Amino acid sequence: MKAADSHQLLGAYLLGGLDALDRAAFAAHLKQCAACREELARLEGIPVILDNLPVPDAVSLTLDSRATAATGSSTAAPLLAKLANRRRKIRRRRAALLAAVAAACLTLGILAGPLLARPDSPDATYSVQSGGGLQFSIDLARKTWGTELAVNGSSLPQDGTLSLWVRDRGGSEDRACAWTATPGGRVRVTGATPIQLGSISSVELRDGRQQAVAVITVP
Repeated sequence: MKAADSHQLLGAYLLGGLDALDRAAFAAHLKQCAACREELARLEGIPVILDNLPVPDAVSLTLDSRATAATGSSTAAPLLAKLANRRRKIRRRRAALLAAVAAACLTLGILAGPLLARPDSPDATYSVQSGGGLQFSIDLARKTWGTELAVNGSSLPQDGTLSLWVRDRGGSEDRACAWTATPGGRVRVTGATPIQLGSISSVELRDGRQQAVAVITVP
């Protein structure tokens, strides 16, 4: 087999298109031909690219390379050109698919967001009102480390620092949270205490002078 003829078999050799006899002959040729070894090294990533192509495209390119080898024409240049063209088309298809998926995920996130962000239902809810318009409610949620308290109030004191105190049934107290009073007298804040829900006897809202503004008794 002439060196020129052997060179034309490079593409088919690379893609596994040679029979056992021709493959052995080309392998022997490779040991003596530096040009074929260099070109083979340059094209060695093609099988991996073909593995990532859709099956019809990969089969088409493989058949083209074998036909080119059979007719004795050069293999590398047209094969690389076709691969580049197919890869550009695949990138465009993937980009369009990713854009569609991203849009779908965004839509799903917008629709599901309120559901996912919805807090767990509290284990207990208490509220108190006064003749001055003060409204104060608290949701208690049982946690492994204690109790979470979600506070919602309006017409509260509008200056100083307000704080929420939790008393257990043994008389001990713990400050669950504190915040600066708002000009509108409204607040929505979350606090926490290590006191377990079943041990809470009362929750007390205090002003900056530590005077009780509202007291909720827990049965």
